[in-house]
Formats: sequence, C-alpha cells, structure tokens
Amino acid sequence: MGGGTPAVALLVERGVPFTLHDYELEPLSGIEQHRGERIAYGDAAAAALGIAPDRLYKTLLLAVEGAADARLQHALAVVPSSGGLSEKAVAHALEAKRAVLADAETVHRITGYVPGGVSPLGSKRSLPLLVDSGAEEHATIVVSAGQRGRSVELAPADLLRVGGGRLAPIGVRR
Repeated sequence: MGGGTPAVALLVERGVPFTLHDYELEPLSGIEQHRGERIAYGDAAAAALGIAPDRLYKTLLLAVEGAADARLQHALAVVPSSGGLSEKAVAHALEAKRAVLADAETVHRITGYVPGGVSPLGSKRSLPLLVDSGAEEHATIVVSAGQRGRSVELAPADLLRVGGGRLAPIGVRR
C-alpha cells in the first residue's frame, strides 16, 4: 500500500490496520477571497471525506516550558478538528508550567511536516503524544497522514500504541 509519508510507512511497518483517504478542498470563490473569508478547514475536510467532523482530528505541535523533565521542549496534541485545544490542559497533562502552539517554522523543523499536514506519527523527532480523551468514543478516527489532503483512518488505540501516546482531556468543544 503506497502512502508516501513517514506516518504511512510506520503504520505499514507495524502491521496496523488503517484506511488511507485522499481529498481535495474547493478553493474560495473570488468574492469570498476578496472579503477575506477563510475556509473552515476541519468542516470542509470532514465533508470532503464524508465523515462527521468530530471524527476528524488535527495534530498540533506545542512548545513546552517549565516541565519537570527539562528535556521536554515540544509535544504533539491531537484534538477534534471541530473544536479547539486547551493549552492549559496540555501543560497540566505534561506537568509543565506552560504549553503554547509552535510557529510554522518550528513545526516543520521539529516534525518534518508542513502545517496543515502534520501527522501524529512519523515525526523527525520522537515527541510526547497526547490524544484528546474524546477519541475513545469512536471506533476509528481520521488523522493526517503527513501530507495536506491525505489522511489515515485508524482505531484510537492503534494510534496511541504506535505513537507511544496517551489520552488526556485536552480538547475544547466549540
């Protein structure tokens, strides 16, 4: 099964069952662009994939400050794309003073992925992985495969096992 990303290669190597999904988003029309409107990316991607928005999860890189383990400087957080992230909850889960979203340059340097295509698996560096505890409500969730427009659907337990992650209440419902 070809996937062309480190995340897909890792899933294949570990023998994890998953489904690869490709999708395209319709660009905004001229008038929408002119007004400065933005695509609600999560909702648009979920619609393109034909799934409920609460099953599509986004992966965010956070810069961590004041952790008990001084080596902990970055972590990945996976939350529903239909909601948000509590940086405070991430800091608490990591026993750190603070966690903030990393800038785009840092995202690429640390993960090897571009923003909008960050996978929770196959980063350049081994990173702590937190997955919002709501993921366990679903038989499968959909996360980025490490490339914009390409996602993998897998069981949350498989994501946690392969990514070395754990569940934590880090998501915020909108």
